[in-house]
Amino acid sequence: MTAAVRSALDVTQITDQLYVGAQPPADAAAALRALNIGLIISMRAEARPPAVFSQPPLSLLWLSTWDSFFIPIPLKALERGARAALPVLERGQAVLAHCHRGRHRGVAMGAAILIAQGATAADAMQLLRERRDIADPDIWHIRRQIVRFERRWRTQPYPARVSF
Repeated sequence: MTAAVRSALDVTQITDQLYVGAQPPADAAAALRALNIGLIISMRAEARPPAVFSQPPLSLLWLSTWDSFFIPIPLKALERGARAALPVLERGQAVLAHCHRGRHRGVAMGAAILIAQGATAADAMQLLRERRDIADPDIWHIRRQIVRFERRWRTQPYPARVSF
């Protein structure tokens, strides 16, 4: 990995298998493969992820979402991402959830994945805050969707959850 790619790769390891960050540049595909990332979940509506992130062994799930006071992240998007992440994690690969800066949407998806693995919303948000300095799961419209996701995930039938 070149120094330019390393400095452009703004991702933070949250757990052994979960990374959250800003959208990586296309030339970071090799670096992502080196991190054993099997799934990249892009939460960006404003920019299509680079096609190279769809080339095996990487796979890409583009969940074109916004986060604002008026347009909250859809719970269905968080559910879809968490469901896609679980089998990847069970295979022993890692998942990268990203948005523009790795501050809100990527963090919300990271929290959803942690919740799907058995964490509480409060614990997931605390871990994300501790590990990624820029993470802001406490802004009200993000926090609200994370808490709603937890409630929905716990009350609906889903495949077996892996341990957190």
